[in-house]
Amino acid sequence: MGRVTDEQHGVVFPRGADGRRSTAAVGRAVVADALRGVDPAGARAAEQETNWRTGYLVHFRRLVEAGLDDRDDAVGIARDGLAGLHERMVVRAGGEDVPLAGWAGTEPDTTFGTAEVAGHADPERELTLPFHGERLAGDDLERRLDAWVAAGVVEPSVGEAVRTVMKNPDWLRLDGHTVAVLGAGAEMGPLTALLRWGARVAAVDLPREPVWQRVLDTARVSAGTLVLPTRDGGADAHPAHAGADLLAEVPATAQWLAQVAGERLVIGNYVYADGATNVRVSMAVDALSGELVEQRPGTALAFLATPTDVFAVPADAVRQSVGGYESRSRAAKVLGRPLRAVSAGRLLRRSYAPGADPGVNDSLVPQQGPNYALAKRLQRWRAVAARADGTLVSMNVAPPTRTRSVVKNRALAAAYAGAHRFGVEVFEPATSNVLMAALLVHDLHTDGGPRHDHPWEDEAYAAAHGGLWRAPYAPRSALGLAALLGYGAARS
Repeated sequence: MGRVTDEQHGVVFPRGADGRRSTAAVGRAVVADALRGVDPAGARAAEQETNWRTGYLVHFRRLVEAGLDDRDDAVGIARDGLAGLHERMVVRAGGEDVPLAGWAGTEPDTTFGTAEVAGHADPERELTLPFHGERLAGDDLERRLDAWVAAGVVEPSVGEAVRTVMKNPDWLRLDGHTVAVLGAGAEMGPLTALLRWGARVAAVDLPREPVWQRVLDTARVSAGTLVLPTRDGGADAHPAHAGADLLAEVPATAQWLAQVAGERLVIGNYVYADGATNVRVSMAVDALSGELVEQRPGTALAFLATPTDVFAVPADAVRQSVGGYESRSRAAKVLGRPLRAVSAGRLLRRSYAPGADPGVNDSLVPQQGPNYALAKRLQRWRAVAARADGTLVSMNVAPPTRTRSVVKNRALAAAYAGAHRFGVEVFEPATSNVLMAALLVHDLHTDGGPRHDHPWEDEAYAAAHGGLWRAPYAPRSALGLAALLGYGAARS
């Protein structure tokens, strides 16, 4: 646990004093780096955590709480956390470890060709949203947005942003933009929606033929234009010759994206991998993004934040959650008392102290582990730091979604199957990726959305958290019961 082997290439964790590559040692050190400037006691606590695999939860919460009082503290935490990662992570090439810093801009060992696929379908001229086997548009979509807002499934600003896109359907084509979809085959990525709308997409994913066959089939029946890197240097869009390995080929990928970028480049980070590889590939993308933002100052960045993290939330969300807790049914109150007693208060407890402004929502899921938390947090840090530097950033909290990576984890699949009993709505991938693509379109046409005084407010804007922020119970206090109640449904 917490160890990685040397049978790796590209971005890797550094060797420790014992010669091993420990993900836990890096996690502790990076969290301490991020906290040290504003919360020295929190930094020491992270450094001294003896069981990072289960003890990381409190430290990741502290990363949010320590920056709440002052915008500069929040930005400083983000910058220091990123600096700690870039100083520690290394690149394994030719049997040697070399510094990550500057790697993305080095002369690549290989170069990619470019293939292009132009779809011949008519672009969609109206925003439609897949939902429970239907495609909602117009008044039906308006009603669905209203229902989600009323139920606390999404923040009201989600409805506002989506309605703005509905009123400006010409935005969907993203004229003048090239959206680099890193992780083109990802279930949560926007590739399919963007191509249906007629956008230009630069697709990057691993050189795996089944992935590229699916991506190319999608492009050919779309209204958009797909460009992709080819490993044979040719211009033929063949799945056997497509793809780039972001762990090891960042310099070549950066060079290729700079060549195909067109008028305005958007780098969309939708990569995912299991375990420690998730941190490694997220760091590779961060290095790639930094290089391209430096080369092309108008480059925009796009991310999806996971809802299973720690966020500061507005007073309105606190009020709805507190109201739901106080008005829960008599049966729920009767059941809740013994459960809280036997669990020493851990089960079915309220999310927030009444009147908290902002509140702190802790939806971290222990089963996802510290590497997942670090990979997603570094993306949030990059969003905060890039906004502070004047870069256009689209980062929205995506809803809990039944993706393959979730349902293959039995505990998470069961918890998601039972989540509705506790006020949380879990989305289907088709709904999530179109909704989040619409929010991306909104952000790219509104200079990243409204400006806020504090980074936590930027993160809370247009958050589609599925109800985790506004449900009556603290998410982790209901997770086990949700899993118990949902186990049968998850199996089926």
